[in-house]
Parts: sequence; structure tokens; C-alpha cells
Amino acid sequence: MLLNTSSHQHQVLLYNQGVVKYQEALTWQQSLLAERVNNPSLNDVLILLEHPPVYTLKQGSNPAFLKFDPEQSEYDVFKIERGGEVTYHCPGQIVGYPILNLRRYRQDLHWYLRQLEEVLINTLKSYGLQGERIPPFTGVWLEGCKVAAIGIKVSRWITMHGFALNVCPDMTGFERIVPCGIADKPVGSLAQWIPSITTNEVRNRIAQSFAAVFNVELINVETTEKGT
Repeated sequence: MLLNTSSHQHQVLLYNQGVVKYQEALTWQQSLLAERVNNPSLNDVLILLEHPPVYTLKQGSNPAFLKFDPEQSEYDVFKIERGGEVTYHCPGQIVGYPILNLRRYRQDLHWYLRQLEEVLINTLKSYGLQGERIPPFTGVWLEGCKVAAIGIKVSRWITMHGFALNVCPDMTGFERIVPCGIADKPVGSLAQWIPSITTNEVRNRIAQSFAAVFNVELINVETTEKGT
């Protein structure tokens, strides 16, 4: 099935997954990135999924942003190589992992971060919600609440990690951290504005927005074909 089938420069493989353990998704991303570093002609990829409850933070993150002992945590805690501080993932939050060769777009990380924000802002706009940026922070806010976090890693202009949009998650997991290291701004979810919202419908809108913002053709890949 093709999405956004008008003329585009590039094709991007879209993997729409369910709930995937964080370690499995991380290993998958690392594999996709390594393959594309070795062979930059491979198609770009967009993975959309949800995670079981898990905390992630960058290497060297400020431990004060955790309000618990990571050695005694109820949920897994991963230190990973990406920008940004500690964040929380759980079902009801859509996580997007674009594996893109930025040589095909623009070799500019600030541009790329703004494009990811634009994907999410346009997704909110499709619901009549006005998402916004709050410089100098990265992410998307809605009426003062941060609803989307972004953190990336780039190797030889190939991207990994990405964005997380709070749709209808259990928000209590955020109470045990200082999300993204920002203490004075609350986190929120789209369910606060649209109580009946579901991740399935939002996934489709994210995919459509991603195709428009990056001017690409998305090709749905069946989960049984997961790979390169």
C-alpha cells in the first residue's frame, strides 16, 4: 500500500508496529543504521510503535532528573546515545524512529529537529490543536504543556532515535522524573483535549504529516517483513 503517491524524490519504508520492548527496538535501529552507514543507497525507514513502561536517558545525563534509584526501579532504565535528558515511554505514547540519510534532504541537524517538530505540529493541527515550539527547547507544547519530546543521534548523516508524542498514556510515570530536564513546564497528553483519541488514528496522521513535511513517499511494510 502506498501513501502520498504523488511525485516525490525519495521513498521511505513505514513499519507500523504495536508495543515493542525498548531493547528490541534499539537493537533494530542500530542494525538499520549500521546497514545504511555501510550502504547509503538503502531506503530510508520510519518506525512507529509504542513501548512498555521504560525510562531512557542520555549518557552523562544529570542524575538529579531521576526521582528514584535506577537500581531499584520498577521499570527498565536505559542509558543511550541521543540528545536530550531523561524521558518516559509507555503504551498510549507513539514513538517514531526515522532512519534517514540526511544527505538526501539537508545536512543540518537543527533543520532536521525543526522538521520533526513540524511533523508533530501539523499532526496536532489536523485535530484543530495549536502546537508550538518554545525556544531554546526542543519538542512541541500545547497550551503550555509539553506533549512531544525529541532526541536524536546521527552517524555519518544517518539518523536514529526520534520523537515521542503523548496521545493517551498513563501519565503517572512522568511524576518520577524531571522530563527532559525541564522542571518548570508540565507534560501533557492529547487525551486532555480529546478524551476519545486513540493511538491508531494518530499514527496515520503522523505518517501523513511526515510524508508531507519531508516530501517523501511512504511504503507500508508488513510486520512479517521486518528487516532492511
